[in-house]
Amino acid sequence: MSDLFDSDPRQPGRRPSRGVNVPSGRSRALLITAGIIVALLIALAGLASFWTERLWFSSVGYGTVFSTLLWTRIGLFVGFGLVMAVAVTVSMYLAYRFRPVFRPASNEQTSLDRYRDAVTPVRKWLLIVIGILMGIFAGSSAAGQWRSFLLWRNSESFGSTDPHFGRDFGFYVFDLPWFHFVTDFAMATLVVAVMGAVIVHYLYGGIRLQAATDKLSSPAQIQLSVLVGLLVLVKGLDYYLDRFDLLTASGGYIDGMGYTDDNAVLPAKNILMGIAVICAILFFLNVWRRTWMLPTVGLGLLVLSAILLGMVWPAIMERFQVQPTQADREAPYIQRHLEATKVAYGIDGIEMEQFDANTDLADASESTRSALSSTVAGSGGVRLVDPAVVPQTFQQLQQVRGYYTVPNVLDVDTYTIDGIERDVVLGVRELNTDGLSDSSQNWANLHTVYTHGYGVIAAYGNQKAADNQQIVTGDQPAWAETNLPPVGDLTNQGEGYEGRIYFGENSPTYSIVGKSSEGANDVEFDLPQGDEGQTTTTYDGADGVEVGSFFHKVLYAVKFGEPNIVLSGRVNENSRILYDREPQRRVEKVAPWLTVDNDALPAVVDGRVMWLLDGYTTTDQFPLSNRESFEEMIDDALADDNPFQTVPTDEINYIRNAVKATVDAYDGTVTLYAWDETDPMLQAWRSAFPGTVKDKDEIPEALLDHMRYPEDMFKVQRYQLASYHVDSANDFYEGNDRWAVPADPNDQSSLQPPYRLSVPSGDGVTPDTFSITSVYTPNNRQNLAAFVSVDGDASSDSYGDFRVRRLSSSSQVSGPGQIANQIQSDQAVVDAVFPYTREGTQAIYGNLLTLPVGDSLLYVQPIYSVRTSGDGNYPILRFVSVSFGDDNVGVGTTLGEALADVLGVTPPDEEVTEVPDGETGDGETGDGETGGDGGAGDQTLEQQIQSLLTQADENFAEADAALADGDLGTYADLVEEGRAQVEEALELAQGLSGADTDAAPEETEEPAPEE
Repeated sequence: MSDLFDSDPRQPGRRPSRGVNVPSGRSRALLITAGIIVALLIALAGLASFWTERLWFSSVGYGTVFSTLLWTRIGLFVGFGLVMAVAVTVSMYLAYRFRPVFRPASNEQTSLDRYRDAVTPVRKWLLIVIGILMGIFAGSSAAGQWRSFLLWRNSESFGSTDPHFGRDFGFYVFDLPWFHFVTDFAMATLVVAVMGAVIVHYLYGGIRLQAATDKLSSPAQIQLSVLVGLLVLVKGLDYYLDRFDLLTASGGYIDGMGYTDDNAVLPAKNILMGIAVICAILFFLNVWRRTWMLPTVGLGLLVLSAILLGMVWPAIMERFQVQPTQADREAPYIQRHLEATKVAYGIDGIEMEQFDANTDLADASESTRSALSSTVAGSGGVRLVDPAVVPQTFQQLQQVRGYYTVPNVLDVDTYTIDGIERDVVLGVRELNTDGLSDSSQNWANLHTVYTHGYGVIAAYGNQKAADNQQIVTGDQPAWAETNLPPVGDLTNQGEGYEGRIYFGENSPTYSIVGKSSEGANDVEFDLPQGDEGQTTTTYDGADGVEVGSFFHKVLYAVKFGEPNIVLSGRVNENSRILYDREPQRRVEKVAPWLTVDNDALPAVVDGRVMWLLDGYTTTDQFPLSNRESFEEMIDDALADDNPFQTVPTDEINYIRNAVKATVDAYDGTVTLYAWDETDPMLQAWRSAFPGTVKDKDEIPEALLDHMRYPEDMFKVQRYQLASYHVDSANDFYEGNDRWAVPADPNDQSSLQPPYRLSVPSGDGVTPDTFSITSVYTPNNRQNLAAFVSVDGDASSDSYGDFRVRRLSSSSQVSGPGQIANQIQSDQAVVDAVFPYTREGTQAIYGNLLTLPVGDSLLYVQPIYSVRTSGDGNYPILRFVSVSFGDDNVGVGTTLGEALADVLGVTPPDEEVTEVPDGETGDGETGDGETGGDGGAGDQTLEQQIQSLLTQADENFAEADAALADGDLGTYADLVEEGRAQVEEALELAQGLSGADTDAAPEETEEPAPEE
């Protein structure tokens, strides 16, 4: 009985093996099936990725971009892949075809017999597989060179030539990179062909390493001589191209050609090129001479020369000839480098304006008084609302529901309201699905119901309300657009605007929109209606891929890894899917040759919310220019990492604002407009992708009014200008006039960002200039070196004009860090802020704005407070602090009060009226009669100054109203009157401390005692 259980019935007397015995045939079938399933899944994923991209480009109207990219890559893949595959297979086939018929017996050949026996039966298949694999690797590498290929195919002339070789700059930007790739590919192909031939010849006896003589057969010697000769000849061509690389090389004292490059490296390249040609000829002659002595000697000479001439000799020259007198040796090369860098970054032709800033308030000039007059009256240039501080205020007061949000940093734009151009701080109310309750966080809600944001939130940057009153601290921002549905001055500019935001910086990854079924109600959440619930809507914009068919459902289910796209009844024949919705991402996809600015500006234009973006053409191949990391140049306290990257390298030495782009926030329409139409790179890309970029003159005027100077472009230019503002090679070499962007006073670990604001003209008549501004400090110093601004209104004739006010080096003016320290340590500021620094509250110092006022500088910094505990906290503007002149700090609840404090004037609500003898406190004289009309004779000096400032403020407000009504004559008269009043107040303020003493009655002075 035990044998019955212990033995295997199929094999008597043997115990059954542990586990289950699976027949080998079934095992192979399972493996094959699993392999097929894996292959199908990979193929399906690849198909989904490819086909959905095609559908996306077609939906946005840029199908030609997709097809151009596709066929260019396929052409490069097939072309270069075939070249590599054919070269390798032919080389290996010839090596086998001309293998020795007789192989002398030896231990070496005996050991190779088993490999030959294994390879020979499958040699054809093995050759095909090797050729295909090498072709795939080569083709994949070539397909990635589509940018270089298209630029070469569509190259343009720059109209300027380099000073060393006389080549047009376009040769370096368009042609040289492609020539280098082709040369490198040829060398790689020949190397692989040589390796394949060597392996086959060795395997079949054409190469016998252990033989005493005739180590190579005649066919092997011929084939390898030709292949190595071609390889060395191509290397000679590579040396020829390397000569031109000296103009774009980095790593020396300067980027581009230097003294050592010109006098050691360049001659070495020429010599090595000649040696390579001679060496190649020796290899070709070896086809007939059948001796390896001369080719080997030539190859050794080439290697030795490359070491001595290419490495040792330049190092010796640099150390013993250049470094001892580097300034003299490098001077002409530095000069060319300076000029090329300025051209490459668009900072050539900038004129420096000497700015001898007056730091003594008592010596304020006429121009300073005139400029300060508009500032005191609440000029549009002083933007008190900090876009980096108030987003939480916007969100708490205007998000309406928890599933809305605004950006972490708001934008600054200008709008003409009632005929007056005003700075406006604004953001788009976008979705924040994290704000939904946990029970609402399901697929249907996240992707079919909550699909879009709604409306714009905006506040005036420097006004309390639309009536030109100054901002009063502690109030809410002066809303220019608010509530749902949106209401405000932006809405009132026309007949309202489409408020639905389907495409934004914080849009969901994808949304499926459209009616759930024929005749059914809309399901997309639109507007909250308080206790009445909400309204719903249906998207009917231009963009969106139809996802009703089963095939499309499967593709997008695979793309997003979500089976509900196939299973849900919400996805039907009316449905469309929206994805890749970030404005920057959309522009970079339809124009993959652009680098897109990190900051997209939302603007209300002609009844639509439009995202405005800037696109740059960049390269690292501009000759003689300074090469730097783009990300490093634009990094500052407010910079965000770019999640998208289209260009192959981060380092650039040339940039142009080639394109202005728009993205419709409702339907996602992307429009590209040529901006710098003279840019040769833009011209080349327009030829490569015809019809994708519209002409500059097609930009609508209403859109042009909101286009602005790009922020990243300005950051790159200010980075370069810090070192390249000098004109002479000697100044650049000595480095005694280097500037630096100062650290942000509120974040010492980061650079101070540039600020957008309307800079006061100073004459009280010329409109303020909407600009982007920044300051410099001397390198490794904290005092101010220069103030730079660029006119930022694209509709203005002065757009892009740089204004660099360079401070005198003979006197020191405090920089942002020092001013911030003065403000925060000023006793009046400390006393004012103290109540907001106790437990549970925190004081926040906003952006420190620098404004040139006449021949001096005005610093303005808003001060906020925020509750640090509990919910619903948001910053509230409490004070405005200013610094004007030397150690003159003022603080107040309005800008006017802060400036009055600087001038030494007691604010109106703090005045103490001094009643002269014979007068009562109610303004009556001792005999019961009124004391005149309240003229200067009845007022203290401080009261006279305050009265003048108040009257000036009223005159400026009336002037703005007159301007809005089109009454230019009244406007000019009121402005002139206001200026005169402020100038008179300043004259009184200059001698305020002395005036108090001088005005004292002489009889109050006690005579000196007699001896």
